Amino acid sequence: MKNIIQMVVVLTVLSGSSAGILAGIRVVTMEKIEYQQLKFQKEPAVRKIMEGSGMDPMAGRFKIDYQGRKLTIFPGEIDGEPMAAFETFGKGYSGDVGVMVGLSLSSGRIIGMGVTTHSETPGIGSKVKDSPTFVDQFKGEPVESGFKVRNDGGGVDAISGATITSRAVCVAVDEAGKVYGELKEQLLPTKIAAKDGSHE
Repeated sequence: MKNIIQMVVVLTVLSGSSAGILAGIRVVTMEKIEYQQLKFQKEPAVRKIMEGSGMDPMAGRFKIDYQGRKLTIFPGEIDGEPMAAFETFGKGYSGDVGVMVGLSLSSGRIIGMGVTTHSETPGIGSKVKDSPTFVDQFKGEPVESGFKVRNDGGGVDAISGATITSRAVCVAVDEAGKVYGELKEQLLPTKIAAKDGSHE
């Protein structure tokens, strides 16, 4: 009986220790993954969108709550006009397509955008990341106007052979329009200044 109790105690201690170690590894791993995504996927798109900004969008980034998740906002300012960029997603052929959308906060128009992540077919769906012609169709358009590819009755020319991926980008941009409509006040420079110290 005594041996059984000892075994139970030992197993309990080992299980607790293992759970603690695994939890610690998970936290450290998640932080590293988040940093890698920020540095190599999000930052290049943000820098390109916010080129010429009078403030550093990476240094000034902050998070806000949106539909149960933390949305990272990258603020900027060009010629006195407040800007903000953030990432939204649409369902592609092989998984989610991440799109960084940059907006003018005064007009609600798209100043630029770029695909951050995808798992689409190389050479076909992956073209959305490298096609400036496709991306430029959104530039200057009101983000809340709604976007669809021409096959669906919209005005966006899909990339040849990658209609599903093109649709995913449209969905992501539409999601950005919803975020802008719902959270515009939280994206304004006065709100950004009030969030000093809340950076990632």
